[in-house]
Amino acid sequence: MTALLRSSRLLLRPSRLLLRPVGIRAPASLQPRCRLFTSDNAYDVSDAQIATLASLPQHPLRLADLVRHGRPPLSERSLLSSANFTLSLAPIRLAHRLQALQNLPYIVVSNPNISQIYNNYLHSLSILLPYWKAASQGRAITTLDDEIKFTNVLAELVATHTDTIPILAKGFLECRRYISPAEVTRFLDEHLRARIGTRLISEQHIALHFSSQPHFDQGASPAPSPEHPTYIGVIDTALKPSLTIDSCAGFVADICELRYGVRPKLIVDGEPETTFAFLPMHLEYIVTELLKNAFRASVESKTNEPIVVTIAPEPPPKQQAGHLPDVGPPPETPGGPFKGDAIKPLDDNAPGVTIRIRDRGGGIPPDVLPNIWSYSFTTFSEDHDVPGSSGHDGLNAIATASTGGSSIAGLGYGLPLSRAYAEYFGGGIAVQSLYGWGTDVYLRLKGVGKIDNK
Repeated sequence: MTALLRSSRLLLRPSRLLLRPVGIRAPASLQPRCRLFTSDNAYDVSDAQIATLASLPQHPLRLADLVRHGRPPLSERSLLSSANFTLSLAPIRLAHRLQALQNLPYIVVSNPNISQIYNNYLHSLSILLPYWKAASQGRAITTLDDEIKFTNVLAELVATHTDTIPILAKGFLECRRYISPAEVTRFLDEHLRARIGTRLISEQHIALHFSSQPHFDQGASPAPSPEHPTYIGVIDTALKPSLTIDSCAGFVADICELRYGVRPKLIVDGEPETTFAFLPMHLEYIVTELLKNAFRASVESKTNEPIVVTIAPEPPPKQQAGHLPDVGPPPETPGGPFKGDAIKPLDDNAPGVTIRIRDRGGGIPPDVLPNIWSYSFTTFSEDHDVPGSSGHDGLNAIATASTGGSSIAGLGYGLPLSRAYAEYFGGGIAVQSLYGWGTDVYLRLKGVGKIDNK
């Protein structure tokens, strides 16, 4: 198996990929001329190196880890500390994913799309290994020049894995005769949750880097300028869900109008002025996917009833006098197979927000309801063997909302992916369907707790 995988890598490994991060444009000081980032310094990665790194435990993340360096602009010491913290996590996480892909049936790994993902992870690990090896020999990232080069590598890593979800989706659809739906769901649950963490720690450092520069480049950073006082990297400490809902609803309504010629109405009620600390990019993805389902159901059922989104903040829990929430280091022992990689909040007692999305689109048919959490379930008919072969291209629909895809249907990944994002931060999604009438979707988001102004 190892030899076969190695030969597959050699056949499919891209040479000098010209990659560019989506939403991240490296300024001149971060972008070598005539080539992109530091790919030329990539190492060949052996199976033994992958096995060694994969044998190391994954650090259970918590949001306190991501904000412990303080608010930007960071001092040189804090910026170097952030870089070294990211370096201590990313290679181990990539090795765990490579090993999981190796453990898939060979006929699945041989699929061009799955092989592409495997080689993407291999490439990302290869450009991180020089820094990992230097750190293991006592030569950590100690200068700003080192930190700039390392940020280049992280930007390339983020760019390389931008399209992981649609590529995996297409690959598993093509291999559905060789792997069971339960195996696909089990693999993707673990893989996509791990991907959330790897991407998050990378984008957090990239955002802190750009937010700490004397001349901020908005086009290069995944977060607003440091003059925006509520942001720490990619985390908005005063995120207003109602603004995200309005933005996502406009995007989905545009898709509906383009595809169906109809623009459903949406009402936001409850407490729209609610704010809490969360990651805007993740909330945007979840809300967009949930609204796609509600808008599509409303359009196809030809109802004139508006979609109603209710924002309900949870009341703060009562604390015992003199008792402070535990915000100490996370336990070293991971939890269950899916929960162990979840981000832990700053404060387990922090109040959260529940968002209810209610539509009058006729509900979910009883034969469909048991499948809504399965990654292998698709809204496409078997006649469209692989989406993309007809006018109903679903690949863009399961990519991030910023891709601007015009399809309102997807490959069936939107709902389980949204739940994965919500559960990763201690929340969840519940669905209540009244067939023949409509559907209520409850999105609970766990607040990350109070972040000191430092």
